[in-house]
Amino acid sequence: MEEKLVQRLESAVARLEALSTGFTARSLPEIGDDAPLDPSILAFDDLLGQYLARVSAAAEKIGGQVLEVTAILQEAFTVLRELLVKVKQTQKPDLAGLAEFLKPLNEVISKANKLAEGRRSDFFNHLKAAVDSLSALAWIAYTGKECGMSMPIAHVEESWQMAEFYNNKILVEYKSKDPNHVEWAKALKELYLPGLRDYVKSNYPLGPVWSSTGKAVTAAPPKAPRPSAPAPPPPPPASLFTSESSQPSSSTGYKHGMSAVFQEINSGKPVTSGLRKVTDDMKTKNRAERTGVVGSSEKETRTSAPSFSKAGPPKLELQMGRKWVVENQIGKKSLVIDDCDAKQSVYIFGCKDSVLQVQGKVNNITVDKCTKMGVVFRDVVAAFEIVNCNGVEVQCQGSAPTISVDNTAGCQLYLSKESLGVSITTAKSSEINVLVPGSEPDGDWGEHSLPQQFVHIFKDGHFETTPVSHSGG
Repeated sequence: MEEKLVQRLESAVARLEALSTGFTARSLPEIGDDAPLDPSILAFDDLLGQYLARVSAAAEKIGGQVLEVTAILQEAFTVLRELLVKVKQTQKPDLAGLAEFLKPLNEVISKANKLAEGRRSDFFNHLKAAVDSLSALAWIAYTGKECGMSMPIAHVEESWQMAEFYNNKILVEYKSKDPNHVEWAKALKELYLPGLRDYVKSNYPLGPVWSSTGKAVTAAPPKAPRPSAPAPPPPPPASLFTSESSQPSSSTGYKHGMSAVFQEINSGKPVTSGLRKVTDDMKTKNRAERTGVVGSSEKETRTSAPSFSKAGPPKLELQMGRKWVVENQIGKKSLVIDDCDAKQSVYIFGCKDSVLQVQGKVNNITVDKCTKMGVVFRDVVAAFEIVNCNGVEVQCQGSAPTISVDNTAGCQLYLSKESLGVSITTAKSSEINVLVPGSEPDGDWGEHSLPQQFVHIFKDGHFETTPVSHSGG
């Protein structure tokens, strides 16, 4: 047994030394006296040497913000390793103690979140892919079924799905421009799937194993305010995905990210406490603009870009137990619906520059009057509909029998292998591109533009209609 452990240690050290040119010294963890003797820590070092080093090597070739965010990614994994070592030396803490224990990891993730904020850079997709992927490291916060999180393996897979939305954009944008960016995106995905997922599956399928005889972790005592000044108000909870936290963006608190996990641990408040009651005048069927009369402006052969609705407060709520309503969300990149079933529908209205992830199977999804909206969903029973939109990106990770696009300018559809048999219907729409996965597991995505122009020829007593060919098809 000891000889096998020594061989694994020597193999890990040799691999890390060989990769030292691309894997910077600041990214390598400090190995303590007891850590190398633990098989799970040795396996984590293998994970760093095999997968994280590949991401770092690609980032070195790209440089700039990609290298900067990759360095933070390395730091986060290093901190996670340190916490895994401490877990075996620490008793299972209470909720407040767990937040204190995970504070170093939360600080690194907050640093990454700040890097992706502010003015949108040329590497925005790289930043978002890396930052959003860090939520997968929250698996270490799993303490049991009552904690409200998915089990560790499922949490890693679910967390990567949001990052994959931006990661796929990198693959499409750079597949014929720069192989270094493609390599970085592929390496980032493999770091989590299969890398981190398989590591958790082999070593911590039921969560971290705490010591029964180790030291206890307690929350740091709050600092007393100065007698001459009133106590400052508590800061708003930070979010892993976005700095905005005034509105709930998920049906469960942990989906906001690591910071929200810690806030939920300490608060004990119900997640739905901030939802507003829907009055009759807010219901879609009672809106004046949703009447069945077709206005004169709608009779044009090609309408202008749909206008964005400014009325009404932001919403993300389940109405009557049957319909999820997402309305007037602006700049929210981390909207999540996960507590859904096949009898419910999702209606998205008046949103702008936001991303919604629907986890689970629903009956149908409708996107109406939205601008620069991204939707990631798994399965729909009936149809996915896009109406009166401008600049929409949709990613299907499961199956969908029908996708319809009506009166929309600019639409990107990412299909999974399970959804290649989908029926796509378009009307009065332009700039519709469908991206399908390659035949090989690591193959490039194929991009196909749907026809928006047709030729009609009167022949043999009737018109024959054929689409105009597109060079990008």
